[in-house]
Amino acid sequence: MNASNLDLQSLWTEFAVSEAGSFVNVELMEAYLTGLAGLPLLLVAVSVATEAVILLHGLCRTRRSMARMAKALEAAGYTAHNVSYPSRTARVEDLADTVISGALTHPDIAKASKVHFVTHSLGGILVRQYLQSNTIPNLGRVVMLGPPNQGSEVVDRIGDFSWFKAMHGPTGNQLSTAPDSTPNQLGPVSFELGIIAGDRSINWINSFVMIDGPDDGKVSVQRTRAVGATDHVVVHVSHPFLMRNKRVIRETLHFLRAGRFSDEATRVSPS
Repeated sequence: MNASNLDLQSLWTEFAVSEAGSFVNVELMEAYLTGLAGLPLLLVAVSVATEAVILLHGLCRTRRSMARMAKALEAAGYTAHNVSYPSRTARVEDLADTVISGALTHPDIAKASKVHFVTHSLGGILVRQYLQSNTIPNLGRVVMLGPPNQGSEVVDRIGDFSWFKAMHGPTGNQLSTAPDSTPNQLGPVSFELGIIAGDRSINWINSFVMIDGPDDGKVSVQRTRAVGATDHVVVHVSHPFLMRNKRVIRETLHFLRAGRFSDEATRVSPS
C-alpha cells in the first residue's frame, strides 16, 4: 500500500468503530497502522490526545446506552467522559446547569485543550439550553443524535396522560412541538453542530398515528433540525439504537475531526 495515498483519518475511524467493543491501547493501534502502511507514528492520535468528549444520554436512559460510543471515542484517541444523570427528576433548565457544569469540572475534562459533546435525544437539548447563557471557552464540536430540536409530536399526543408524566417526569412535557416548548424557545445555535437523524421506526403507533413524515419512532427527521447547524444527515436507524449503530459512530467521529459528515452520508432536505 502506498503510504502517500493512505487516509490516516479514515483508517483510524474505521479501526475505532470496528474495535469499539474491546479495549484498544496505543501499542495495538501502532501495530495496526504499521502493519498496514509501514507508518510507525500515530499521527492522528497525537492530534486529539488532549481533546475530550462529554457524552450525554437521553430521557429515561443511563450512561450504559452510550458505552459503545464512548469506547469508539477512546479508541480514536479522545478522552471520553460518559455522564449518567437523573433525567426524570428535574426540568431541562436545572438539568442543563447541574449536569453540564458538573461534567466540565471533572478532572479529565478540566485539563482538556478542547471539549466536544456527543449527545442522544434530550442530551442535545441540555447542551443548547446550557449554551444559551453560558460560555465554554474551549468548546469544540457537538454531535446530536436524534435531538428533538423542534419538539416531538409524541409529547403533543400523549403528554397529558398521568402515566406519561409519571414515567418521564417534569422534563417530558417540556419537549412538545408547541411554540412555547423548551426546544422551540432556544435560539439559533452558534457553535459547530452536526445532527444525525434516524428514519427507521420500531414503534408503528408513534410513526403512523402521531408523527408526520420520516421519523425514528420518537422524533421526525425535520424536527431534529436546528437553525445554524453545520451539517445534518439521516441514517436508517431507530431512535433507541442511534448511539450504538456503526454508521452513526463512524459519522460522529468524522464530524468531530473534520467539522462535517462524510461525503457518503445522506443529507437532510432543507424543506
